[in-house]
Amino acid sequence: MARHFRHLVSGLCAALAACMTHAAPSETPEELVPLIPARSTLFFHDYADLNGDGREDALLVVESATGKEDDDGQRTLLIAVRQSDGKLKIVKRNEKVVYCRTCGGTMGDPLTEISVKARTITVEHYGGSGWRWGNSFKFAYSRRDDTWQLVRVEEYSFHFSQPDNVKSHSYKPPRDFGKIDIADFDPDKFQGVGPK
Repeated sequence: MARHFRHLVSGLCAALAACMTHAAPSETPEELVPLIPARSTLFFHDYADLNGDGREDALLVVESATGKEDDDGQRTLLIAVRQSDGKLKIVKRNEKVVYCRTCGGTMGDPLTEISVKARTITVEHYGGSGWRWGNSFKFAYSRRDDTWQLVRVEEYSFHFSQPDNVKSHSYKPPRDFGKIDIADFDPDKFQGVGPK
């Protein structure tokens, strides 16, 4: 864990953010084009069997593209499930789980990784200035509730001059929160939220 934080301090996360697969318009898969809201661009996408039905679903992150000078690059996460006819249908959206382009303070874009695997989605951030912070939000598909629910939150912070003096905390259900649907997740208000 300490090694991971040292990598963050050395700028690995900044490099990861710069190297993330951003979808240029010409690289946007044709089937995703109708799913992108007006005045938005496709920032990230990946495919996986997100609900365990044997079909490949899609996760998209779209970014506002208003053209205004003060546009902070607000991002929305969308989950599109593949239907029996082969078409994708958006079934979940969240406008808070993926931080905006300018939300990382002096570190720039805070988004470091989006991991999409069978039945799981993880979003990670890193930012700050003198004081650095990071977090990781993990969601897993619940067959019983037919949705993706928060299963783990990791938060940490440290001063850049003391990278080995890390304060970290891990939150899990049902100790710290109950059932939280990915559509309802708010990074600032998840502790004690949701039925247990």
